Amino acid sequence: MIFSAELMEALEELEPSARQVFIKVFKALEKSLGEVVRREDFLELKAVVEGLARRLEELTDSVNHLTERITELAEAQRRTEQEISDLRGTVRELTEAQKHSEQRLTNLEQTMAELAEAQRKTEQRVNELAEAQRRTEEAVTRLARGLENTRSELGGLSRSVSYALENEAFRYLPRYLKTRYGIEVVDRIVRTYLKGREVNIFGRVRQDGREMYLVGEAVLRLEKATKFRQLKEMVSLVKEVYGGEVLPIVVTHFARPKVLERAEKEGILVVQSFEWI
Repeated sequence: MIFSAELMEALEELEPSARQVFIKVFKALEKSLGEVVRREDFLELKAVVEGLARRLEELTDSVNHLTERITELAEAQRRTEQEISDLRGTVRELTEAQKHSEQRLTNLEQTMAELAEAQRKTEQRVNELAEAQRRTEEAVTRLARGLENTRSELGGLSRSVSYALENEAFRYLPRYLKTRYGIEVVDRIVRTYLKGREVNIFGRVRQDGREMYLVGEAVLRLEKATKFRQLKEMVSLVKEVYGGEVLPIVVTHFARPKVLERAEKEGILVVQSFEWI
């Protein structure tokens, strides 16, 4: 029989479809040869079949290797496709990141434009404030000059009023002092200078036979006792220059009661202008 043990083992290793084909061929050969086949032909045929089986085995090995290679290539392709998919995902992420970056850049450019506009407005405002400050400084300068002129005018007016009060004192004091205190003016009362300092009221007087120097200040309103310190300095100056006794006097239009009390304690004669009328 053609189907020996070795042949059957070789056929088992083939693919089912190929195995069926060879079985059909061997059955046909077996039928055609019958019992008349010579042993030499059978052996020759057996050798051919065995060689064919070996060839089939080699082909089977090749097919198996090819299958393994195809499997490896398929796995490699799968990995490649996975890598391509991952790469596409990365590209999508990069594209999305680029879009976000472009949007942030657009927002940044818009913000910079807004900041530039704000800076321009600020600089304009600063310039306006600088101009306003310049005008204010000019106005303050003019006001200061006007104030200085006003002070000068007021000072001149005050000085004129003070001189007017002194002139009235020169006219009315002799009679008032004589009538009120028994003080006689020996020499006419004048305005003078002693060692470069102005003395508003200066004269020589006599009371109960005693001669004295009348030294005084003319003040429009006597509201504080600080004026007495300046008067005392004048008294010391007259004593230094002329010696003798000095009668301090202050002539004013109005004096506060407390200041009058202080003057009386310190021996200072205060005469208010309404008293000599």
